[in-house]
Amino acid sequence: MTGHVTVLLEEAVEALAIKPDGVYIDATFGRGGHSRAILSRLSSMGRLLALDRDPQAVAAAEAINDPRFSLAHRPFSEIGEAWRAAGLGMVDGVLFDLGVSSPQLDDGERGFSFRYDAPLDMRMDTTRGETAAEWLARAEVREITEVLRDYGEERFAFQIAKKVVAARGEQPVVTTGQFAALVRAAVRTREPGQDPATRSFQAVRIHINQELGELALSLPQTLGLLRPGGRLVVIAFHSLEDRIVKRFLRDAATPDSLPKAVPLRASDLPPASLCLVGKPRKAPPAEVAANPRARSAVMRVAEKL
Repeated sequence: MTGHVTVLLEEAVEALAIKPDGVYIDATFGRGGHSRAILSRLSSMGRLLALDRDPQAVAAAEAINDPRFSLAHRPFSEIGEAWRAAGLGMVDGVLFDLGVSSPQLDDGERGFSFRYDAPLDMRMDTTRGETAAEWLARAEVREITEVLRDYGEERFAFQIAKKVVAARGEQPVVTTGQFAALVRAAVRTREPGQDPATRSFQAVRIHINQELGELALSLPQTLGLLRPGGRLVVIAFHSLEDRIVKRFLRDAATPDSLPKAVPLRASDLPPASLCLVGKPRKAPPAEVAANPRARSAVMRVAEKL
């Protein structure tokens, strides 16, 4: 389990309203905290499909020797394809636990954290795609600026981008230590208690893994997988992620509207797809005290109509 603490574990599984004979999808296996909790509530007739694009997570899933469980090495944007390949039929619940996991952050060689001087990789799926170092080697000032500003809300995005492009002209920027040092040199004012490199590392990671695009692609697919009464549970750790989730749920819970001049009764309009269940939940103080990474978690729940 490599020390990973699953955030909102009981709350998320409770929100799924598990049916013993039900079919569920854990779209973000990680180290299997949610998956194991779901399996513990299923009968021998229940089924669970998990997805993860991280090869280390896929390897960790091999420890679950259970005929009710299967795992697909896929990003969650391919949730529909994974569901069809598994031949599960309509599902009773889908869970997303977004963001980067503790093992990914704590493994210095993955390049997600500036706490270690390591290769600047940052890919969640190390079998494919461009590394952070490769992207920084080719991206122009404008593109780097946009990524740091849009995904990291970094005020000094332009200054950092210029420094990176100038530095790579003398020496390739290939380690987390090099990139962090360049960011720190460009950021003029520091936020109390936060390393100046925090926002930039987050932004590059989101870009390299296309995290927001993946989420925007995956959420609409769940509407075609869930049976009526099925639950969608999403835990977000970043305001940009949560904004996508909030808007999707709001739109799916709102009946289609037509111009006022169209002579149709409200009952004739296409109905909403989802209804919201409860209010957004945050990790309780005791969990935050035990696991500071839970501080930013927001869980939203909806039910298929």
